Amino acid sequence: MSTPFVTDEAIFSTLRKVFGFREFRPNQEQVVRAVLDKRDVFAVMPTGGGKSLCYQLPALLLPGICMVISPLIALMKDQVDGARANGIRAAFLNSSQTPPERDEVMRDLFAHDLDLLYVAPERFTLDHFRQTLARLPISMAVIDEAHCVSEWGHDFRPDYLSLSALVTIFPDLPVAAFTATATHRVQKDILDKLALRTPLVVRASFDRPNLLYDVRFKDNVEAQIVALVKSNPGKAGIVYRTSRKSVNDTAAMLQSKGFRALPYHAGLSDGDRSSNQEAFIRDEADVIVATIAFGMGIDKSNIRFVIHADLPKSIENYYQETGRAGRDGEPAQCTLLFAQGDIPKVRFFIDAMADEIERAKALGALSKVIAFAGNSVCRRRTLLDYFGEIYPHANCNSCDICLGTRDVVDCTREAQMLLSAIVRTEERFGATHIVDIVTGSANQKIRDFGHDRLKTWGVGKEHDKKYWRQLIDELLAHKVVEKSEGLYPTLSLLPKAVQLLKGEERIEIVRVLEKKKVAAIPLKAETALSLKLFELLRTLRKQIADEQGIPPYIVFSDRTLHDMARLCPRDAESMLSVSGVGEVKLERYGRQFLCLINRYCNEKQ
Repeated sequence: MSTPFVTDEAIFSTLRKVFGFREFRPNQEQVVRAVLDKRDVFAVMPTGGGKSLCYQLPALLLPGICMVISPLIALMKDQVDGARANGIRAAFLNSSQTPPERDEVMRDLFAHDLDLLYVAPERFTLDHFRQTLARLPISMAVIDEAHCVSEWGHDFRPDYLSLSALVTIFPDLPVAAFTATATHRVQKDILDKLALRTPLVVRASFDRPNLLYDVRFKDNVEAQIVALVKSNPGKAGIVYRTSRKSVNDTAAMLQSKGFRALPYHAGLSDGDRSSNQEAFIRDEADVIVATIAFGMGIDKSNIRFVIHADLPKSIENYYQETGRAGRDGEPAQCTLLFAQGDIPKVRFFIDAMADEIERAKALGALSKVIAFAGNSVCRRRTLLDYFGEIYPHANCNSCDICLGTRDVVDCTREAQMLLSAIVRTEERFGATHIVDIVTGSANQKIRDFGHDRLKTWGVGKEHDKKYWRQLIDELLAHKVVEKSEGLYPTLSLLPKAVQLLKGEERIEIVRVLEKKKVAAIPLKAETALSLKLFELLRTLRKQIADEQGIPPYIVFSDRTLHDMARLCPRDAESMLSVSGVGEVKLERYGRQFLCLINRYCNEKQ
C-alpha cells in the first residue's frame, strides 16, 4: 500500500497524463509504490527499462524536491530537457554552468519551484552543499549509475563512496539506487557500501529482446564498418574503437565515404567533444566513433546500431555499450568484430598495470569476453548467464548463432596443412607468411626462401586467405600454436599440435554461411505508407527540436512516431492513445503532428 495521500488514481493519472503511458513496464510499479511508502530501493534494471520514471513519477506526487545524483555531467542536460518536455520542473547543478546559471537554480530551489534536481557526486561531498540541502524540502534521494560505488563494478568512482552518508543525512526519507549492470557480487557490494535500510531489491531481467547480437570474424575492418553503416542508411549508430588514433582514422574514413560521422574521445578539446556529441544527439550526425574507455553519457533513444570494431574490456562494458542501442524499445543491431589478433593489444595494456589485483581482474574480464566472442552458444544465453540469469528459451531468434548464420565445420585436415607449413619453415615465420605458403603465393619473400618448393606450398588453394587467418586464430585460441612476442611475431607448435598432426585430435571452426545475412530484427508489421509517414513525422520532429534547441528524441521517441504512423490518430483524443503522448506533449506538439497526419491521410484517400 502506498501512503494515504497518494491514491491509485493519482499514480495512474500521472503515468498517463505526464508520461503518456497506460500501464507500467515490468518492475516499475513495484519500485514507485515502495518509494511512495518511503522505503529504500535498490533496482537493477536494463537500459531502456524505464528507470527514470521510477523516481520522476514519485517526485511529482511527493511534496518537496527529488535529488538525483548522476556521474555524467554531459547527460544531465538531456535528462533535464527530457523531464521538462513532460512538464516536470527540473534543473541541474554542475561545473559546466556559469555562476549566474547556478544562482538561478538556487533561487528556484529556495522558491520550491523544482520537482527534480540533478547533481554530480563531487558536489554532494562539499560541506556547503550539504548545509544547503538541510534548508531544502528534499522528498527523496536517488543514486543513478549505482555500480560506480563498487570497486568490483566496471566504472568505479571514489566520489561515490561518500554517498553512504545519504541514509544518515536523510534518516526519514527514501533513498533509491539504480543501475543497468551489476553481477550478484557487485550488487552485494553496492548494498553493503550504501547501507540502505531494509530496501526493496529489484533485479529485473537483463534480457533486451529488441537487440540483435552478432559476432563476426574481423577481417579488413574498415570495409566491414563501411558495409555495416551502409546497411543502416540515415540511422543513428555508434562505432567503438580502442585508441584515440583509431577513432580519428575511422571517423575520417567514414567521412571520406560520404557518411555523417564524428569522433569522440578524451583527447579532443572540450568544445569539439561537446559539439560532436550535440550534433549526434540532434540527428545532425548519424555516426559517432568513440573510444571504449571514455564514458559518453549518451541518452539518445533512437540509436539503431552499435559496432564494436575492437574488443570491449569486459562483459559489463559490452552489455552497457550495446545497451545504448534501442533504448526506445525498437529493433537495433549490435555487431562485434573479433579476431585473436586483438588479444595481444589488450594484453599489452593489462600487463602494464602495476596493481596485481587489478591486473588479475582485468585478465579475468578479458577471458570472459574472448569466451563470449569465440563460442557457438546463443549470445543472449551467454550474456544473461554472466549476470546470473537463466534464459528460458532454446532459441532466441535474435543472435547470429540462433539465426543459423553460423555453421561448425571440421577443419582438422586444413589445420594439419598449417602445422606442417610451420614445421617445415622451422617455426621462424609469422601468420601472414604461413598463409601465403598454403595458398600458393609466389611473392618475392616466398621465392627468396625457396618456400615455393615446399610440399605444403599451394595445398590450400581452395580456401581464401581470410579462411586460413581465421583457422590460425582458432589454433591460437585452442592452444595448438602460440605466437611469440615482439615486432615480428612467429608461430610455433604447442604439445596439442602433435596430437592434431597424428589425427588423435580434431578441430572445428565456426564459419559464417555466406548465403545467410544477419538482418536487423524486423519492425512490427508496417506498410510502405506507414514507413513514408514515419519519415515525414521524423522530419517534423527535427524541425521542432531545432526550433526549441533540444534533441529530437525528447520531442517524441522513434517508438512514438512509429505508433503514430501505424495508428494515424486524427484528433486529440486518439492522439492520447499513442504510447508516449501525455497531456503536456499533446498541448505542445499535438497540433503540428495532427495536421501532418491529417494532411497525409487525406492525400492518400
